[in-house]
Amino acid sequence: MPPPVVIGLGNPGPRYVGTRHNMGFEVVETLARDAGVGFRQGRGDYLMAVSPASNMLLIRPTTYMNLSGSAVSALCQELGAEPERMLVVLDDIALPLGTLRLRPKGSDGGHNGLASVIEALGSTEIPRLRLGVGPAVMPPAELLAAFVLARFEPPERPVVDRMVGRASEAVKTWVDWGLEAAMNRFNTQEREPDDPDR
Repeated sequence: MPPPVVIGLGNPGPRYVGTRHNMGFEVVETLARDAGVGFRQGRGDYLMAVSPASNMLLIRPTTYMNLSGSAVSALCQELGAEPERMLVVLDDIALPLGTLRLRPKGSDGGHNGLASVIEALGSTEIPRLRLGVGPAVMPPAELLAAFVLARFEPPERPVVDRMVGRASEAVKTWVDWGLEAAMNRFNTQEREPDDPDR
């Protein structure tokens, strides 16, 4: 059986490092760093790393976000990976900053990267982990693209770092115990330490 596959979505290149749209990259990079492994070029439009402890395969597409499906399609052809054994990790502007949401299937929710993956696989039954990057007040529609391609403000970064850490733990829980266990544990909004009653 192919190993579980974790696909972090993002845009390649230094211009996009640390932006809201690259949360998927941050999570798989954190998992690789924690496992002490590096990424190498795969046989398609992706970089890959294998976590030896869990035999988990970490994937970073090397295409831009809206072409992520080509990397996933190539991966399926190479390894015979099935959608239900994949977990797509992505940002979600509709979720408050710091929130995680695991789901077994669903629409793309307006996310171009997930839309590309769904189109490439011909299925919406792809487990996904969404990381909330939403603002307190949603910007006008014409400014949404600029918002997700911008870097986080310095006061937001501690919340983001905690979210990435929790997302990494959520991925490990999915690998070890399955999606339902991960959903039960992590589908809650983070509580800020300075607001215990929230």
